[in-house]
Amino acid sequence: MQKLLLSLTLFIASLTTYGQTYAKFNTVTAIVGVPNIGVETSIGKKFTFQFDVTASFWKSVNGGPQQFVIAIPELRYHFNENFKGFYVGAHVGGGTFKAQKWNYFNTDMYQKGYNLYYGASIGYQWQINDKIMLDLFAGGGNQQGFYKGYHLSTGERYESVRNYNKSGEWFPYRGGVMLSYKF
Repeated sequence: MQKLLLSLTLFIASLTTYGQTYAKFNTVTAIVGVPNIGVETSIGKKFTFQFDVTASFWKSVNGGPQQFVIAIPELRYHFNENFKGFYVGAHVGGGTFKAQKWNYFNTDMYQKGYNLYYGASIGYQWQINDKIMLDLFAGGGNQQGFYKGYHLSTGERYESVRNYNKSGEWFPYRGGVMLSYKF
């Protein structure tokens, strides 16, 4: 564990010393109480790497939990130069959740598990000044969920599946406007 923490600390320190690294905060998701923070750094003439985390801590929405954490690393290709203009990105990420699926609202049931994401993003970045940037983006792809179903009232499972239920969908799952600050 100590080696992992040391490696992570050295990685983050190396990103910030390069001078082409932005700390980012999604202003749109913050409005609904779902923080999305990230870091984007240059890794080549037209390539950047972004890592962001989105989390919802809502213990009750319409009677059921809507808690999740999603972590997505993304490789981005910039058509002009890094941090200016249009870009496209590809990502693979994952997350955990304790939430009611849309078709279980107003019931005594919720789902708890983990999911995997793979997809793409498109965006546009505006330099406001030498330290501040706006990043307008949208993305989506395929989500594969692995979960178990429980009753809210008792905490007991409501289905007879032995291990995990599985579901997969194609849909948009990321987007917003990132307010970005250059280190």
